[in-house]
Amino acid sequence: MTYHILISDPLNEDGIQPLRAASNVNIMFQTEWTTEELLKNIHKFDALIVRSQTQVTRNLIERATKLKIIGRAGVGVDNIDVDAATEKGIIVVNAPNGNTNSAAEHTVAMLMALSRKIPQAYLALKQKKWERKHYIGVELKGKVLGVIGLGRIGREVAYRARGQRMNVIAYDPFLTKEKAEKMGIEYGTVDDVLKVADFITVHTPLLKETKHLLNREAFEKVKKGVQIINCARGGIVDEDALYEAIVSGKVAGAALDVFEEEPFSNHPLLDLPEVIATPHLGASTIEAQENVAIDVSQDILRFFNGGTVRNPVNMPSLDSELLQKIEPYYLLAEKLGEFLIYLTDDVVEEITISYAGELTNQELSPLSRKIIKGMLKRHLGTHVNEVNALFLAEKKGIQIHENKTNKKKGFSNLITVSLKTKSGVRTVAGTLLSGLGPRIVRVDYYRVDITPAGHIIVMHHTDQPGVIGRMGSLLAKHEINIATMQVDRSDMGGDAIMMLTVDRHIGNNIMEELLSLGDIHFVRTIDL
Repeated sequence: MTYHILISDPLNEDGIQPLRAASNVNIMFQTEWTTEELLKNIHKFDALIVRSQTQVTRNLIERATKLKIIGRAGVGVDNIDVDAATEKGIIVVNAPNGNTNSAAEHTVAMLMALSRKIPQAYLALKQKKWERKHYIGVELKGKVLGVIGLGRIGREVAYRARGQRMNVIAYDPFLTKEKAEKMGIEYGTVDDVLKVADFITVHTPLLKETKHLLNREAFEKVKKGVQIINCARGGIVDEDALYEAIVSGKVAGAALDVFEEEPFSNHPLLDLPEVIATPHLGASTIEAQENVAIDVSQDILRFFNGGTVRNPVNMPSLDSELLQKIEPYYLLAEKLGEFLIYLTDDVVEEITISYAGELTNQELSPLSRKIIKGMLKRHLGTHVNEVNALFLAEKKGIQIHENKTNKKKGFSNLITVSLKTKSGVRTVAGTLLSGLGPRIVRVDYYRVDITPAGHIIVMHHTDQPGVIGRMGSLLAKHEINIATMQVDRSDMGGDAIMMLTVDRHIGNNIMEELLSLGDIHFVRTIDL
């Protein structure tokens, strides 16, 4: 059988040689089609390969009656409606590793150019100005590089910085002191990195937690004269706050490859002589473009030849009978993982998933993947999905255990998830209640009954008169309306838990006020 593949964006020719050499595929390059032409012709193809130009919308996917697989020759899949593809049973693959070296090298190049003021000196010389004394830089040897985000690219940057005899301190939600020691770097919190680093480079996904991670508050904590590098994602650095910090003299300079809005041209940052910038060139090397094309080409061939794809973004279709039995638990499973991970800030060492009741006669790995996805996406964002969740957990050094028992434990089916960190074990359990949907029924050893949705406040407090009243008055002062409240205690006057659902998100300032009320010793807000 011959499979027809459409390549709708420019790709490196060497990168598609695996497809050229295959006897069972026919390739069509069509990078000039309009949206209307693409919609008209997409039904002819078994596979579609894109970069970032083609918008693979739900409308396009619905017209792609033969399409079996979509390949994105790059890391992100922002231009692909993955949910629509999943609904149609279309596998989406990408190339998350192909540009690692390119992005790391670009980061180091920006670091060196920033430290020695190379672009500024070059521009002056082009203007026939010989001004050596204006461009005195600093050496990297002996300086502290702070790395926030130690994934594939951050790790490579750290290794290269060590080669420049820099001292490296890094933060990553999955980094431990033991792992840092093995790498020859120092482990630290985000605040530790901010306080001691001479240069700070960020390598995190853009998530709710990392949006404007380097903001005005962060710049108040940094050493005077620190220099900032962002070759990761626009939006991690608050550009207005960075501008103010440079103008004030707190930050000595910045090297930026990515921006909150691209194309980027109007922000006053570009008017500052202390700022050097490139137009999102992190993956713009011949080798990187070839590598991502090779990775996608090989994955598509594996798929058509009956093999296992290496970089899937979504979950392949399940047997319809199994899907019918376990799909109602999908939302519960993911929300349990998402809820639980917010109860700790420590590095997760082990995850134990226990199933009890009638479900245990089924294949439950799809539910486990949902749980792990829910946990990991707090730190990894859209990079984690049902297919790669277990792989990513293993890469982070997390041990996963799965247990089953047909004992009902008070419910027809019960899913219990525990995570172990250096500070202890946290547990959450949930079930489906007929007519009510997903419910959280236990947090640690406390009994509760709460829907895992909306804005939830979890508080641990001492069982004393007046605690609930003071809490309610404080939230009322901030016009936070309480929708539901659950309270349980270990024993009279002992430890207790309070869980509230409220009408809107509460910020760190309100959580700090709650902790200052007395008898409340843990507060966490969880948005599901």
